Amino acid sequence: MKTQLFINNEWCDAASGTTLEVVNPATEETLAEVQSAGEVDVAQAVASARTCFESDEWHGLTPRKRGEVLYRAGQLLVERRNDIAKLETLQNGKPLFESKIDVAMTAETLKYYGGWADKLSGDVLPASTGDLVYTTREPLGVVGAIVPWNFPLNLASWKVAPALAAGCTVVLKPAPETPLTALALAELLQDAGLPPGAFNVVAGDGPTTGAALVQHPDVDKIAFTGSTEVGKQVMRNAASTVKRVTLELGGKSPNIIFGDADLAAAVRGAINGIFYGKGEVCAAGSRLLVQQSVHDEVVEQLASRAAKMVPGDPFLKATRLGAIVSKRQHDKVLSYVAAGKKEAELVAGGNAVLVDGKGYFVEATVFDGAKPGMKIVDEEIFGTVLSVLSFDDDDEAVALANETRYGLAAGIWTSNIGRAFRVARAIRAGTVWVNTYNLYDPAAPFGGFKASGFGRDLGREALDGYTDTKTVWVGLG
Repeated sequence: MKTQLFINNEWCDAASGTTLEVVNPATEETLAEVQSAGEVDVAQAVASARTCFESDEWHGLTPRKRGEVLYRAGQLLVERRNDIAKLETLQNGKPLFESKIDVAMTAETLKYYGGWADKLSGDVLPASTGDLVYTTREPLGVVGAIVPWNFPLNLASWKVAPALAAGCTVVLKPAPETPLTALALAELLQDAGLPPGAFNVVAGDGPTTGAALVQHPDVDKIAFTGSTEVGKQVMRNAASTVKRVTLELGGKSPNIIFGDADLAAAVRGAINGIFYGKGEVCAAGSRLLVQQSVHDEVVEQLASRAAKMVPGDPFLKATRLGAIVSKRQHDKVLSYVAAGKKEAELVAGGNAVLVDGKGYFVEATVFDGAKPGMKIVDEEIFGTVLSVLSFDDDDEAVALANETRYGLAAGIWTSNIGRAFRVARAIRAGTVWVNTYNLYDPAAPFGGFKASGFGRDLGREALDGYTDTKTVWVGLG
């Protein structure tokens, strides 16, 4: 287990000697003391990334060779998947089976962008002068990537892999609660053959480490995933040096069950949509919109299924609900549960629990009779809390779905294909799932509308955020 900063392919202590305490949320025990980067360390990491970029050691490689390094990294991750999945569960509290899914997708993301590295091309343009005019796609430069604690390794790869494929160099700042798998990623990329400075990791908090990275004049772009409020601060701080910014922010996603849906599948999808990842998912289907004709039946099934989702030891095979990531987040979730008990009808859960006398666990909680204007409906909770709202017809469903400042994702459950297309078109969200929920693929772009941010992770579209277009005009007259 690595606990130092990773700068210029070397492991080093923070200049100030400051450390972060990483706690296992399932046991409340300290896992590690990790070096915490200050301004001096961030500056050193950025300088390393800049030197690598300017020297052509990374973006000067042929694109195919860059792709080979990324693909090799994906293969190495597959070989080390069990150890890294265990590390993810230890620091995050999610069930081990979920961590294995995260690691598998991370490996696929590295391989996917390894395949894209030699496929970035420009165009030859039909200029009216008859001259040769063409465009090229060139890497932006040094990228600062800031990722949250809910999917620490996977979300890091969503930014690191396309940035490296494009020829950029990267300084990654993981969340202070979950830096361990980011450091494991650094070791893996080093072993895959990444040159010194191409990838650096500076663990630390937001106000010190994150702010230093965002404000550093030699960072060309910030790729951020986190809360909307912090995203606003990132934009303000990045403006002083005119940095590029992409933001994947919060969500309060509607998951809509129409009366003609396969109700058994829809209820399973609703449970998965909110309780997978302990609800600590940006795109969680935390607002369940149910047509009045099937409302009572759906709520009954939800309450029954939620009651069976007993929080447990994340390393046990049967566990489907792990520990909330930290005491701070645990207390936040419970504060929303308390508010919900005053606003709506509690039909399942609603309590903090301990496992073997320890841990930050919260029951799978379902509120019925929820309405816009309630805290549990309007605000992102990022925990195991589902709010059920009812509607009568398609127009009301769409209006309720869009009655939020967020626009990250949505779900639609119906057997009517025409309704599915109409409602999907009407909902303002970056991803709309139909008769499924919470599915992701490296080829499918992901990002938000409205206060859920802008720019895209994953897919070909992510590469646009790490490249500049250059026009070359060759006079032939």
